[in-house]
Amino acid sequence: MPLRLLRSRTVLTACALTVALLLAASYIQAQQRRGDRSARRAVVVDERLAALRTEARLEATLEQRLSRGRVVQIIGTKRAPDGVMFYRVAVTRRTRGWVQAESVVSPARAGDDARLLRLVRDSEGFDRVARTCIFLDVFPKSPLRPTALLLLGKAAEEAAGELSREAARRLDEREITAGGAPVHSYFMNYNGLDRYNKQGVIFTYDRASRAFRYDGASWREIIRRHPHSPVAAEARKRLDSYNAVIK
Repeated sequence: MPLRLLRSRTVLTACALTVALLLAASYIQAQQRRGDRSARRAVVVDERLAALRTEARLEATLEQRLSRGRVVQIIGTKRAPDGVMFYRVAVTRRTRGWVQAESVVSPARAGDDARLLRLVRDSEGFDRVARTCIFLDVFPKSPLRPTALLLLGKAAEEAAGELSREAARRLDEREITAGGAPVHSYFMNYNGLDRYNKQGVIFTYDRASRAFRYDGASWREIIRRHPHSPVAAEARKRLDSYNAVIK
């Protein structure tokens, strides 16, 4: 092989190796950045405390209020003179500010799953459903997950009763008859279900009792994924009761 050709191939090989190393380094850096962002991720769970302020103190100027479920990135911490802990957070690329630490939970902070579960227990109605759904999204590997799933089922059952009463008051039977569509379709399209549907909580309609029923998805997950958990027996009992009514 001519010396010139050998040198050319050597140069090409070296260039290819360099490019490969640069790409690998770039990929590793990107993965590390994603890991850092994941570690700093936090979600608003208590909108009552989620005031984004210009400084880490309760008297500081309010920039905006963050809604429940809003995802932010924690970029700093500071304790105010009165003892309240604040996080400096990035809300968007351009929006920064300070929020009270208790307003958010982070999968990277030990004990936040237990703190959120306590908040779930003390919540009512749709607030309990929404906060439980945040728990299940943010803490997929928490040992408290079976308990959260059971609480979600209980909250959904209670909501089904309230939604049934609301729908019965608001849906006029004469209009339903005049409309010509099946009666149950009016109930299943009732707009009171919308916010639950967006949380992934689904209701069925029992035509015999003319009432909504929670579809039991959280109980099925307990039985399927956590069959030996302390709440599995209650989940089976509730699912059996649901199946007996729906049949």
